[in-house]
Amino acid sequence: MTAEKSVTGQGLAASVAAYTAWGLLPVYWRLLAFAPPFTILCHRIVWSMLFVFILLVIQGRLTETARVFRQRSTMLLLAASSVLIAGNWLIYIWAVNSGRVLETSLGYYINPLVSMLFGFVFFHDHVRRLQWGAIGLACAGVAYQVFLYGSVPWVSLGLAFTFATYGLIRKTARVEALPGLFIETLILTVPAAWYLIASSLDGAPVPGGFTVYRTVLLMATGVITSLPLVWFAFGARRLRLVTVGILQYIAPTLTFFLGIFFFNEALSFPRMATFTCIWIALALYSIEGLRYSRLQGRNGR
Repeated sequence: MTAEKSVTGQGLAASVAAYTAWGLLPVYWRLLAFAPPFTILCHRIVWSMLFVFILLVIQGRLTETARVFRQRSTMLLLAASSVLIAGNWLIYIWAVNSGRVLETSLGYYINPLVSMLFGFVFFHDHVRRLQWGAIGLACAGVAYQVFLYGSVPWVSLGLAFTFATYGLIRKTARVEALPGLFIETLILTVPAAWYLIASSLDGAPVPGGFTVYRTVLLMATGVITSLPLVWFAFGARRLRLVTVGILQYIAPTLTFFLGIFFFNEALSFPRMATFTCIWIALALYSIEGLRYSRLQGRNGR
């Protein structure tokens, strides 16, 4: 095995691990259903900040992180991205613990198409005809559900648009993934810690109070938040973007099957029709991406 293949293999393993962890995350959030979603969110923020800080110390990246604090424009972008990621996390936790796992899966299937649209609007990325067709088909799927149910699938769209906007901001912020996450969670830690302390002073912050088991579960949210990001960052640097783009469907696919077979959520015909539209749209999007990548490869030789 050549060194290049070994590096690619390591990147593939890390990326698959990251997306698998994200796809199975609903199981963990359901274990925390004893606490209100906002309480879970605040614990996730505080413990993620502490865990990422430890990682930065181990990697010797505190100086790199400290430099970011002197970059006013980057700090403003991270302040905005911190609000978006907090909103995304809150919607996700609430949806999972409210029996709406399939809606979260749909949201992360839609997300790549929203990101592509944002790329066209904000960065003037070239969107090819087949990709416009994919976006149109996804819109048709959502519109069909709105027409039949008379309501917008706000959980799915909320997750898709908050995460796509978060990605848009982080693309323009000149900071690496781990230092960026530390600063985002550090910004959010002040209100999160204040809420946790205030709720504790007012009485039991969760029904039944805290046990050792519950406390460990809440503390571990920092690990399960940060480790997949480390794996993803490791893999993304070693794989082609097309490969990363295809692997990202692992997470919502796992979540989809969890919703049906583990959480026993109903898959009605209208919902199945929407998923089918999204799946076809993503297939068109992926096929066009692969075709263009191969074309670029030939032109580069």
